[in-house]
Amino acid sequence: MSATPQKNRAARRVLAAAAGLATVGALFAAMPTATATEPGHGKGHGHGSHKPSTVDVQLLSFNDLHGNLEAPAGSAGTVTEKQADGTTKAIPAGGIEYLATSLRNARKGNPYSVTAAGGDMVGASPLLSGLFHDEPTIEALNKIDLDVTTVGNHEFDEGAVELARLQNGGCHPTEGCYEKGKKFKGADFPYLAANVTSEKTGKPILKPYTVWKKNGVKIGFIGVTLEGTPNIVTAEGVKGLKFHDEIETVNKYAKELERQGVKSIVALIHEGGSPASTAYNYDCDSPGAGDGISGPIAEIAKGITPKVDALVSGHTHQAYVCTIPDPSGNPRLVTSASSFGKLYTDTTLTYDRRTNDIVRTSVESANHIVSREQPKAADMTSLIGRWNKLAAPIANAPQGFISADINGRGATSPESPLGDVIADAQLTGMAPADKGGAQIAFMNPGGIRSDLVHKASGSEGDGVVTYGEAFTVQPFTNMMNAVDLTGAQLITALQQQVSGVNEASPKILQVSKGFTYTLDMTKTGAARVVTDSVKLDGTAIDPAKTYRVAMNEFLAGGGDGFPALGEGKNKLVGPSDLDLFNAYLAANSTAQAPLAPPAADRITILK
Repeated sequence: MSATPQKNRAARRVLAAAAGLATVGALFAAMPTATATEPGHGKGHGHGSHKPSTVDVQLLSFNDLHGNLEAPAGSAGTVTEKQADGTTKAIPAGGIEYLATSLRNARKGNPYSVTAAGGDMVGASPLLSGLFHDEPTIEALNKIDLDVTTVGNHEFDEGAVELARLQNGGCHPTEGCYEKGKKFKGADFPYLAANVTSEKTGKPILKPYTVWKKNGVKIGFIGVTLEGTPNIVTAEGVKGLKFHDEIETVNKYAKELERQGVKSIVALIHEGGSPASTAYNYDCDSPGAGDGISGPIAEIAKGITPKVDALVSGHTHQAYVCTIPDPSGNPRLVTSASSFGKLYTDTTLTYDRRTNDIVRTSVESANHIVSREQPKAADMTSLIGRWNKLAAPIANAPQGFISADINGRGATSPESPLGDVIADAQLTGMAPADKGGAQIAFMNPGGIRSDLVHKASGSEGDGVVTYGEAFTVQPFTNMMNAVDLTGAQLITALQQQVSGVNEASPKILQVSKGFTYTLDMTKTGAARVVTDSVKLDGTAIDPAKTYRVAMNEFLAGGGDGFPALGEGKNKLVGPSDLDLFNAYLAANSTAQAPLAPPAADRITILK
């Protein structure tokens, strides 16, 4: 489920207009890199002159919104709930209209309430936000009183200059202002990037931390993204930047905060894990064999100084509220609230006024569903309507027809029906001799951002795929590449799906029609790929032979842990992935003969 970023075509325009990172320095010059005080948007009231010795601070958090202002469609818009009888139920959830209502209701009766996010608020966004370089999402987050967020890897999809604009405001450098007479104001909450520094200055490109203050209560927030961000973002997006170790960075700034008298500290970490159950209400601390959480956040949590009182995480799009021992052996809370605004976490931090620290033994937390059965927030409905009106001429254009849901993000198997469709679309577009001569196409799974849903999202009618829906599936607008790879390099690339940086969390490439092989998941590492099973149109791949392979520029650059794919020769650049996807839908479906979900039977998996 991990979000794998790539680049929006606009990144080229932004970077071309930016004249290098010197501009970044100028943009960030006005931004302090030390602490800043955030008043908490004036929520609630104090307790009067007789202050109790402890105060309950409510920490509301969420992560991986990815610009999903409208309620996500299909399986991408549900959360799994475990029932009393042990069965599970899919509950529709999410949408900024409902998230705003949930957060506002949760704050009632909590005079000390702070709202924080775990990164990837923007990037890989549906058309409603992505078409406008995520300005609508920043506006919405301002309105729901977000106090602070860390950067995630997707905040770098369009580069550091564009990230600076999202923080500071100003209209887009090439596309200008989207609404007449309105200038984009930027985020009124700080984006934190403690472990992202400029190669030129060595200093963080954004504030490393911030301190939330109210009536003498002080809580420090440190924000980091995963150190491996450069591996999952195109080179242009992270040009001139260095990404540092999460543990070392958080520990460094926790010391700095303590020197300033801030002893209550929360780390916002855009890195996550996978709980033993996908149910949002799973008891992560249950003692059964195989229970609990695995993945990078489990190891990071064990290394972060006990000075930090709680960790808000993200990136894996999972839901969990777990306790993981800190280096002193004391339990400490680690949370994540799924993705797309479908859940929020409500954590109670008991603040001791005498010690200015959190009473760790009193910390309580739970994830809550952002139900679509509650009233919509009127200001969010208005915001969505305003931007939808601007997007409508592009968003509503029909591209093709489907006979049923074609699952991508919501697929339960590593090979998804939508992954097959996308790979076929890329092969079809790049196969002609003058277009690249491709014989095989590969698509990275994280680049497939949603499902194609049969039910109409608007007035287009059931089964109609609109441009907006196609964009939601493939929002990065990556240019396609066709390259020469040897059979040996192809097999190595398949092995890299399940070994090296991808061994713990395999990234199974989606493959085009005619390309087949077997994965034996009972084995470990590269041995999981049964090499003599790798075939093209029934003929074994010859290690010494050269093949033409189509893929997006992110994969062709070796992204997502596939250095073998970055070794391609004789590159030909084709149209964008989205253009090929839409062209394929148009050529292979009609209202009378809609496209049916493929069988997803190209990769045989042994368990």
